[in-house]
Amino acid sequence: MKQLFEVKTVDREFYEKRLGHWLPDKIIDIHTHVWLKRFNEKKKRTPQRTVSWPAKVADENPVEHLEETYRLMFPGKMVVPLMFTNLVAEKSFDKANDYIAQVSREKKYPALIFSHPQWSAKEFENKIEADGLLGAKSYLSLAPAYLPTAEIRIFDFFPHHQLDVLNRHGWVMMLHIPRNDRLRDPVNLAQMLEIEKRYPDIKLIIAHVGRAYCPEDIGDAFKVLAKTRKMCFDISANTNAEAFRQLLETVGPKRVLFGSDLPILRMRTRRICENGKYINLVPKGLYGDVSGDSHTREVDAPQAARLTFFMYEELDAFRRAAHAVKLSAGDVEDVFYNNAQRLLKKQR
Repeated sequence: MKQLFEVKTVDREFYEKRLGHWLPDKIIDIHTHVWLKRFNEKKKRTPQRTVSWPAKVADENPVEHLEETYRLMFPGKMVVPLMFTNLVAEKSFDKANDYIAQVSREKKYPALIFSHPQWSAKEFENKIEADGLLGAKSYLSLAPAYLPTAEIRIFDFFPHHQLDVLNRHGWVMMLHIPRNDRLRDPVNLAQMLEIEKRYPDIKLIIAHVGRAYCPEDIGDAFKVLAKTRKMCFDISANTNAEAFRQLLETVGPKRVLFGSDLPILRMRTRRICENGKYINLVPKGLYGDVSGDSHTREVDAPQAARLTFFMYEELDAFRRAAHAVKLSAGDVEDVFYNNAQRLLKKQR
């Protein structure tokens, strides 16, 4: 296969100086999207509820691309993904999930179904069991079309009848929380706590540290979350070292999981925050026309020449947070491998 993307000197030096020696030899990536381009043909979707920049990084991520990404980005490491599909055209929903199930069988990689809130409890259960999957991932875009994006709640796309099924089986729930205020939103926090209390056997993973991408997204969330005892958090697509630090101080390293959100972590970028809003700085011209995306800003050389992968920026932000709270090498191994291994082993 032709090399998927270029690894530059700036990338190799960043990895060798900051990350390679610090990362454990075995890694589980708890958050990856795997899908084929054809699943997005003639896409018809409910109102636009997503940012546009991820689609500029990759229009597909077959499992071969995922494996090649690990080979290029993590030299000398063994990386195993937990997979689920992407948000695809409605008519391809089942085909995208079937592809994940097929890859999971062939590669022996753990996987989740991408669930739809319209499925009945029985349909939801049967689909997961039939394919030997470990639980479900869903997304706010699948909530009823009449709901304004800012008013969507967790239970609008992860309904209670499906949570009953996840709880009964002790399955994984990968949760990307909705709402403009992200992690600090009181409705989100209340419903996260409700899930932990009402469905104690769900293996709940809060994706992206609750989308706390900037310090302003945190609020008093970690004071509230100090009450939790079981829910886990993945660090995917997040470079907020302050959020990582507070998370580690609140829940400890055994409830934190490495996740990437590949393929978007292939992006060459450095993320900054301005007035509480995240902005991805990218090389001029690399991702086409980004003028309509308020979360993306182009930069010229020589600044562009210093940009490395989003993946490395996430890892380095977590490394800094781990250093700040004095994590041991064993703690780091827990975050990058042991915690996920324990969580997934109970499922298989």
